[in-house]
Amino acid sequence: MSFQQGLSGLNATAQNLQIIGNNIANASTYGSKTARGEFSDVYAAALNGSGSHAIGIGTTLSTVAQQFTQGNISTTENPMDLAINGAGFFQVTDGKSPPLFTRNGQFKVDRDGYIVNNGGLRLMGYSADAQGLVQPGQAVALQLPTAGVNPSPTREILMEMNLDSRRAVTEPAAAPKIDFADAETYNNATSLTIYDVKGQEVALTYFFQKSAGDKWNVYATANGVAIGGTPPAPLATIEFPDDGSAPTAPAGPILLPQFSPGPNAAGADIVPFAAGDISLDLTKATQFGSPFGVTDLRQDGFSAGLLTAITIESNGIVTARYSNGRSRPAGQIEIANFRNPQGLQPVGNNAWARTYASGDPVAGVPGDSALGNLQSGALEESNVDLTGELVSMITAQRAYQANAQTIKTQDQVLQTLLNLR
Repeated sequence: MSFQQGLSGLNATAQNLQIIGNNIANASTYGSKTARGEFSDVYAAALNGSGSHAIGIGTTLSTVAQQFTQGNISTTENPMDLAINGAGFFQVTDGKSPPLFTRNGQFKVDRDGYIVNNGGLRLMGYSADAQGLVQPGQAVALQLPTAGVNPSPTREILMEMNLDSRRAVTEPAAAPKIDFADAETYNNATSLTIYDVKGQEVALTYFFQKSAGDKWNVYATANGVAIGGTPPAPLATIEFPDDGSAPTAPAGPILLPQFSPGPNAAGADIVPFAAGDISLDLTKATQFGSPFGVTDLRQDGFSAGLLTAITIESNGIVTARYSNGRSRPAGQIEIANFRNPQGLQPVGNNAWARTYASGDPVAGVPGDSALGNLQSGALEESNVDLTGELVSMITAQRAYQANAQTIKTQDQVLQTLLNLR
């Protein structure tokens, strides 16, 4: 027995207590990973010595091994909070140094529109173009759009409906062929909002008039003004086969004539639509013996909109939502994994840096290959087992006391030798 053995034991258990204390201190740190002290014995080596009766001279700390097991995921009320369910790390950058890697998904949006963590580091991913198409390639700092979305005029209208074959003919025998104020001159009506080039709303109302057994005239008004001249002419005449299935005419979408809608409710003028600006698809209409009903009515225009919300999907797509009801991707988060995560170097602020031991990062989008999925509005808790750490602390304390006792015993032995006469 020597002082060296006891001293190395005191040093080792003191380091172990520091590791345990750090684990306990970070038990509530989101994205933190527990660490474990791994120790090895020490033997003196002699040039011609035999190993059969070697006595160790103590212990030493071999490494502090990080344990990258999955922590519990807790939900939050913040949609910018992100948790990785599975393997991988968020990549963050200051724009100058090499990227750092973190499991802490407490992100916010700074004044410039960048997604940043509490340390001001920017989250990395793929940017999207003005049409919302994600551009895979080199990951960059993700910046959310600040401008609104421009309006888009209506160019296509699709109508899917059933016209009741049991209804009587309503087309008057004499002109005018239809009176929009007289419900006796048509059978059914429905409306749809379309948009001009400025994104202004136009109330388009369709009137369906049965003119013969299997024929229906289609009229329309835009903000109360008839489309098709005065007296109004039908936009199309739908002709059905005997079984009432898909119409035989028109065989495809029709082009609306030039028309100038009336002013809107506030009295503002609407930009006129040129002939052929809008196509109307009636090919999905039917004529069965059941009540009139529109099952699908859509158009491709929209008004201008301002950014109202950001949502993040499980595959990392960052979706911008606008006040006009539109949404489009603003980018996609890229995450990275390592062959040897335990080789990462902790640098503080819940981040790690790559090292030669960790290997190069293998990057991709969440959910691809062996990478985990993202969960928005959630955070990954620390994987520290507080109960286990407290038990380990008691064990380390007893080991420290035992090593101190070996030093005390060695001191007593030496004292005994000095007292020999």
